[in-house]
Amino acid sequence: MAGVGVKPYWELTFDAGGDVAQRQRDALFAGAVRERLTDLVVFSHGWNNDKSMATRLYTRFFEPFPELLVGGRARVGYVGVLWPALRFTDEPIPDFDPSPQARADTPAEAAPEPVLTDALRRQLAVVFPGRDLLLDRIAQLLAERPDARSAFDEFARLVRELIAVPEDSPDLRHATDSGDGTPGMLTDDALEVCEVLTAALRSAGAGAWPGETAEVERQPLFGGGLTRVWSGAHELLRQGCYYAIKRRAGTVGRLGLGPVLGKLADAAPAVRVHLVGHSFGGRLVSYTLSGLPRGARNVKSVTLLQGAFSHYAFAARLPFDRAHGGALNGVQRRIDGPLAACYSSHDDALGTFYPLASKLAGDATSFLGVFDRWGAVGFDGIQAVDGARRIRLGEAVPATGCVSVDASAVVRRGGPPVGAHSDICHPELARVVLEAGRVGRD
Repeated sequence: MAGVGVKPYWELTFDAGGDVAQRQRDALFAGAVRERLTDLVVFSHGWNNDKSMATRLYTRFFEPFPELLVGGRARVGYVGVLWPALRFTDEPIPDFDPSPQARADTPAEAAPEPVLTDALRRQLAVVFPGRDLLLDRIAQLLAERPDARSAFDEFARLVRELIAVPEDSPDLRHATDSGDGTPGMLTDDALEVCEVLTAALRSAGAGAWPGETAEVERQPLFGGGLTRVWSGAHELLRQGCYYAIKRRAGTVGRLGLGPVLGKLADAAPAVRVHLVGHSFGGRLVSYTLSGLPRGARNVKSVTLLQGAFSHYAFAARLPFDRAHGGALNGVQRRIDGPLAACYSSHDDALGTFYPLASKLAGDATSFLGVFDRWGAVGFDGIQAVDGARRIRLGEAVPATGCVSVDASAVVRRGGPPVGAHSDICHPELARVVLEAGRVGRD
């Protein structure tokens, strides 16, 4: 297919409810048999804007595979999963590496103005149809930035309404990974949440937004005029939208990709499947395991790249609640091989913003002490799973079980507010995928 260098390559497109494009599914099944594949690498993007961006990401990530497979007997095919996600327009593109001059021309302290741009407004209207009036008011508040507590209360209410789904939506069954409930950022005191997110933006190097004076910049965080906190309100909108996409990733994985792979096991039983997911795509492929039909054993490995979900998701017992386990507890046993989670300490999106956005309402932990309890697997690896291994990038991947791979040596580039979250196109990470699946080994 045009735009993707590796062959054979197929795409699987899912809607928000997990329904797959059947012609694409049937073409994959027939092609796997026709090409006499031994292995199939299935990659899911995370937050994203459109098909062309996802295709560029897959092109870049798959590029090293043919050379790494030279001399082996494996017949490998590739699949790019396409699903309706969202990337804010002020974030870096996962496969785009700006020139040294372009990076030099962008001051590290510069921050985009916290407004709802026309481009983002159009994206949100597609992802959340029928909410035009809500988006109009959200845009108005971000443009005017009222110096009033009541405006922040209204803004938080609008965000909640924007991302709301019906009570019978399958998304609600896939909303959390290590506890049940609504994120505190959507229910707690709106001004406090926005103040904390403003501080997080600055700690991640986002700096002051245009129009913020040096005098305001020197003010203490919890005091002074409130107009400076609208950057945190813009971040609340981002994190609220990503919470909605996070729910959707679980739905698409469990109700969409899981059943498709189960049918693939019937159509091409000799094909060994290797799942790869970036960011919320890591959550999607993990939930895929819970959607596999009983008896399907064709998934031989899973590789998570900067997974944007709880580091306790696979735990049998939560350290802070021994009566309960993570939402994905035990799904690793559905893999006939290892589950490898690549993580990086340079990922500001997961190290700073994910815990703040994941803290549940009613949790006694303060917003300033959430990083261990509500941490992400892509920042510090898999936690609280008995027998889980931890290795450095380049070390041998165990043949079974959960393993955390410290990829900080290569996953390190990126600007605020997401840090190195999108820096995943490296041959070293391609090797992790192939080694985890024992692809090409005689």
